Amino acid sequence: MSESLKRLLHSPQGLLGLVIIGLALLLVVFGAWIAPYDPNKISLLARYQAPSFVHWFGTDNFGRDLFSRVVIGARATILSAVGAMLISTSVGAVIGTTSAYIGGRIDEAVMRTLDAIMAIPSLLFALLIVSTLGQSASNALIAVAISGIPSMVRISRSVALSTRQLDYVSAARARGESSTYIIIQEILPNIISPIIVESTIRVAFAIMLFATLSFLGLGAQPPSPEWGLMVSSARAYVFQAPWMMYIPGLAIAAVAIGFNLLGDGLRDALNPRSRS
Repeated sequence: MSESLKRLLHSPQGLLGLVIIGLALLLVVFGAWIAPYDPNKISLLARYQAPSFVHWFGTDNFGRDLFSRVVIGARATILSAVGAMLISTSVGAVIGTTSAYIGGRIDEAVMRTLDAIMAIPSLLFALLIVSTLGQSASNALIAVAISGIPSMVRISRSVALSTRQLDYVSAARARGESSTYIIIQEILPNIISPIIVESTIRVAFAIMLFATLSFLGLGAQPPSPEWGLMVSSARAYVFQAPWMMYIPGLAIAAVAIGFNLLGDGLRDALNPRSRS
């Protein structure tokens, strides 16, 4: 692990991604102490103020401090995306590994079902789920998690197909271990590296998808300072106060890029062939 961390820190994209995600996590953990104002406090006399030393990111149409709203909104946006990806990664890894180990008709049925699901674009699939469950941040999280499961199943299955033929899996079968034990104790721990890399990269997709659902009014609801909802609320004022839309949009892009860079760095750091 220490050697992998050294390779990650020596990777330019990995180091930059680590810095961006580290700053984002600081906002998530300490956002309530960093924000100088109440993010939902309305001040009609302070509406549409441009960025200044008093309001670093300016104010919105209700006079609310945008810097405070962006800082507080990091928790809602990032935690929702990370939570959705943890769910989809856990479920997808178990299904994909189990399908690869069992093989045969069960594996074929699982993969053909996933092929049919993956033919539907992720956004459309998430929209169908949220429309069925109802408009809320929790339902949007469930929709993002479900839409990410098929891709994680395919990735974990592809890695597990080669792993199931290795000697330690054959030795576990010879000892008479159950299929559940072999999947959980023998196969999953040895394919965790590519799953971690892929899940890190897909957090960026989850952030974009969750923000899109909120932008469409299907995720977080007002007056939540969720970034996608902030961009949606600012559309009507783009010419009057463009910072209302640009700043939360840049926050979404920065965090998504950070997770992509971190995933690329982890891919190189966890690759046993990349030794310096």
